[in-house]
Amino acid sequence: MHTAAIIGASGYSGQEVIDRVLRHPQLEIVALGSDSLAGSPAAALDVRLNGSLPAFVANEDALGAGADVVFVCLGHERAAGLEPPADTVVVDLSGAHRLQDPTLYPWWYGFEHPRPDSLHDWCYSVPELAPPAGPLVANPGCYATAALLALAPLAGVVDPEHVVVDAKSGVSGAGREPKPSSHAGFVLENVSAYRVGRHQHAPEIAQLLGFPVAFVPHVVPVRRGLLATCYVTCQQPVRALLQEAYAASAVVRVLPEGVAPELARVQHTDGAEIGVFEDLATGSTIIACALDNLGKGAAGQALQNANLALGLDETAGLRLAGVFV
Repeated sequence: MHTAAIIGASGYSGQEVIDRVLRHPQLEIVALGSDSLAGSPAAALDVRLNGSLPAFVANEDALGAGADVVFVCLGHERAAGLEPPADTVVVDLSGAHRLQDPTLYPWWYGFEHPRPDSLHDWCYSVPELAPPAGPLVANPGCYATAALLALAPLAGVVDPEHVVVDAKSGVSGAGREPKPSSHAGFVLENVSAYRVGRHQHAPEIAQLLGFPVAFVPHVVPVRRGLLATCYVTCQQPVRALLQEAYAASAVVRVLPEGVAPELARVQHTDGAEIGVFEDLATGSTIIACALDNLGKGAAGQALQNANLALGLDETAGLRLAGVFV
């Protein structure tokens, strides 16, 4: 049995990690970190956590609890300053270690990276495309995950000058902390583009693909789920390339011809759906990828990465089987 600590456990991604680790046959939670809930029982977060978990401690205490794997679910700047424990698998769900170039952080994340020389120690891992190459794992962003699953297997055959990613996510993508753009009065009966031309997931997409894309995110009036619709020009058999890339995956499914991805099928799961279509008017190819922004886009992928880094079954603890209604 391996032990796990969760830092920033009271946020949305932290709660989703708790849920998956509780399902995991080979992981046991030994520390729950939350500066706001330190000293409180786990049930203070959710009454269903009725004494089966340790009480909350400060994040620094949870980080130093000696767990085999640490899930970091903090804000970007806070996570960037953490010193990972030696001989420990650390999966960072923030953006603090996604970009290899420290000079990009002021523009895309709004702060100077406090530990720029450490960035090369972290591996950016979408398990199906780039499995963990070491114990320090930068978990990809939700939009980036969907875009990369759709595009990375095609990176060498599409026209890089004409790639567009139009993406839409539920309001939980903004995190648990209240803000004007997440209020019901703003979100309900509304669809809005945001951070147009400067969303922080854009450079990580470019980093893995090898070229930038035109990327526009939107928030839609649903709680969770994400759909990225990608437009490319390609003379190669796109469907065949994607089917080959994910033939062995238990997580990513290329849908049959004519079937479109849907949020309803991926919500509350850790899977992803990909649909491929040809545009008869322009000859361009359209690839749509749907996933749950808190599942495959965050906690589910973090558990995948932890499993691989620990040498465990990649899908252990994931929500993949069954029909979700």
